[in-house]
Amino acid sequence: MNAQRFEGKVMVVTGAAQGIGRGVALRAASEGAKVLLVDRADFVSDVAAEAIGADTAGFVADLETYEGAATTMAFAVQKFGRIDILVNGVGGAIRMRPFAEFEPAQIDAEIRRSLMPTLYSCHAVLPHMLAQGRGTIVNVSSNATRGIRRVPYSAAKGGVNAMTQSLAMEYGEHNIRVVAAAPGGTEAPPRRVPRNATGDSEQEKAWMSEAVKQVSESTFFKRYGTLDEQVAPILFLASDEAGYITGAVLPVAGGDNG
Repeated sequence: MNAQRFEGKVMVVTGAAQGIGRGVALRAASEGAKVLLVDRADFVSDVAAEAIGADTAGFVADLETYEGAATTMAFAVQKFGRIDILVNGVGGAIRMRPFAEFEPAQIDAEIRRSLMPTLYSCHAVLPHMLAQGRGTIVNVSSNATRGIRRVPYSAAKGGVNAMTQSLAMEYGEHNIRVVAAAPGGTEAPPRRVPRNATGDSEQEKAWMSEAVKQVSESTFFKRYGTLDEQVAPILFLASDEAGYITGAVLPVAGGDNG
């Protein structure tokens, strides 16, 4: 493995203010990438500044809107001249509850959070990659396409998988690779921005505990993964080392392939 495998590459990482996205962006910068860290949290620029000596920038955008995705890609090209790699990291279950207990607006919110930012960002980046004649898109999916207490999120991530495979087939002849990593449960520091801004009731906390138990027990290792165990496969898929891999969804979930 080349320790500077992203030297000369421009990478856009969405959802980069915390969690897996933050880890991907900072490690890519340490391996030579010029990185645009994108998030709707304004402290994303502080995260970008953590990559001391690297060429990074933070950009605040709401990727649940098409305008947010389009302005992100335009800014990246203006700032760095091109986009070689896009890592779509925005997403995450907002609530965990039995499907019958979801309200219609809550279903819509889950789809808007975990499907639309990836769909919009893929669409917005394609003209830039087509113009330069190559590119790589790595979508962060989930093994939660099979799981309990988060059916709308599961549906959104199933859509990400389908999008990955269809885009790969459609744009392979243009030298554009589209792949996905499907993380399982992942240990991470407390979120600076909560997944559910309204907070969880005691009943919702109980439902979440049921989901956490299912995720842990479904893995062969009977544990959550670490951030490093998720970041490394994503960056492998983003690198030229994976140059003949496209249309694939790589489960990274301790044997529970979703």
